[in-house]
Amino acid sequence: MAKKKPAKSKKLAAGRKARHKPAKGPAAVVRKKKPPSTSRAADSGPSLGRPKVTGDEDLDMLFKEDFHARQIFKFLDVATVKQLEQLSAGEILRRLSRPIKETVERIRRSLAERNRCLDGDEEFALEHKSHVEP
Repeated sequence: MAKKKPAKSKKLAAGRKARHKPAKGPAAVVRKKKPPSTSRAADSGPSLGRPKVTGDEDLDMLFKEDFHARQIFKFLDVATVKQLEQLSAGEILRRLSRPIKETVERIRRSLAERNRCLDGDEEFALEHKSHVEP
């Protein structure tokens, strides 16, 4: 006579993992694996890489050998790299050149009032004089 097999227990033996049977019929959902996501840096284009100085770095220490750069930072009233990065090159040039342009205009007007002018600036002097004198 053959021996009967013992009934299967629902408890797992130590060290064994449960096996899941796939669902059958219309309730079965097919899961597709997502392709591995590409890194954001690859999509955004070329990068400068990891910064070599912090945003809180003092500009006077960073540019200690460049006196003119330190004068510009003082004029712009910026002290750290982070503050300087908020400005564009065009904005810096505009801020630096505005006082120079205003000063040259004052010089031109002052000379015109005294019947003098800069080289090639006679037309401005005559026009300014006609507006000032009633």
